[in-house]
Order: sequence, then structure tokens, then C-alpha cells
Amino acid sequence: MARTLFVSDLHLAEDRPATTARFARFLEDVVPGADALYVLGDLFEYWAGDDGLALDFPAHVAALLRPAAQAVPAFFMHGNRDFMIASRFCAETGLGLIPDPTTIELYGERTLLMHGDTLCTGDRAYLAFRAQVRDPAWQAAALARPLEERIAIARGMRTESEGAKGGKGEAIMDVAPDAVEQAFVSSGCRVLIHGHTHRPARHEHAAGGRTCVRWVLPDWYGAGGYLVATASGIEARTLD
Repeated sequence: MARTLFVSDLHLAEDRPATTARFARFLEDVVPGADALYVLGDLFEYWAGDDGLALDFPAHVAALLRPAAQAVPAFFMHGNRDFMIASRFCAETGLGLIPDPTTIELYGERTLLMHGDTLCTGDRAYLAFRAQVRDPAWQAAALARPLEERIAIARGMRTESEGAKGGKGEAIMDVAPDAVEQAFVSSGCRVLIHGHTHRPARHEHAAGGRTCVRWVLPDWYGAGGYLVATASGIEARTLD
């Protein structure tokens, strides 16, 4: 049966080997035979630059991805943790880099793909930070630093990010309804798939005079999961 797979927020890291093993099992057991695989951001807990592929853990993940991407069209969208992934990583894994947002035809249904962070418009501090770190000049200056220094900075930013969440209200860290409605209207899509919020669910929204569906992907801090789309619709599945 024709099917397309979607994952996000795996947050792979060297100190979480069980998640990496789970991802390897997903690539080996679930992905073969699919029409396509989409990784909608935060594949890694952090990414300090493509020269990090010289290190054992990033090279191991790239080696896991390579055969899957050779067998199935596979695509990657930047998340808020791995926005520094660039052409070398894509070349070594076989993943195609797609912009955020991206629109695809999914078995006859025009579908909008996003990481999801830009929908959280109530978190103005984060959006200001996002604009800064996505600036090419900022990234060029960051990449001019030694890799070890960049890794230390990335780990520090990860710790600061986790600490900052404790001081933010739940509503701020979730998507804003008006941003979701605007995404549906501006894209002309009736289906939206995204991650980022770590709140997996299926939501219905009234947008542009019609009912639209928003699917939120799960993170992989626990059991992990994915969405599978077929001509019959979309279904959430867990790995276990």
C-alpha cells in the first residue's frame, strides 16, 4: 500500500542511546517500501555545524540514514535545535533539505508541512532569538569558531532553553490559533502536519470558511511515534 511517513522531534543525542536504537529500528522496519519519509525538524538535540560529522555520534546517525534515503525519497526540515544542518549533512545522508513551510500533494490532498515553532507567536522572546540565529551573517560568525567551542555553546543553549520553559505559561509555548488559521488560509491547504510542541494530537480548525485538520507529531523522549499517510487518510502510530 502506498504510504508516506512523518516524524519530528527525535532529539537524538549521544547520551540517549535508546532513542538512537529506536530510530534505527524505525528506519529498518517501518521505512522500507514507503513513498517518502519527512523529518520535520529537531532530528538532533543540537547541531553545531556539518563539520561535526567527523565525530562518532553524528557519523553514526548519518550512516543509519544513508541506506534508508537511498531506498526511499527522504526529506529534512530544520527545527529549532538543528537549524545549522547544511549541504554536507544532506550529501552524506541523502536527505533533501526542504524549507519551512513546505506544501506537498499527499494522495490528492494539498498538505502543509512545518516544524511548528513559527506558529507559537505568543513566545516573542523565542521568535526574536529564532530570527537572530537564522541570519546568514550570524551563522557564518558562529561557524568561524572552533567546533569544540560551538558544541559547548550549543549544549549551553539547550540547558538555557529547558530552564526558560519553566518560566513560560503553557499557552505561550503552544501554537497560537490565529497563526494556525493564517497558515491554513495563506497556504490554501486543509491539512497541516507539524511538530515542535511535543503535544501529539489531531485538531480540527475552522479556517477560510472550511474545516481544516492539524496533526501534531510526537517527540521521541518517550516511546516515540510517527504519522503514516495513505490514500485513506492519516493515522498516528507508536513504535511499540
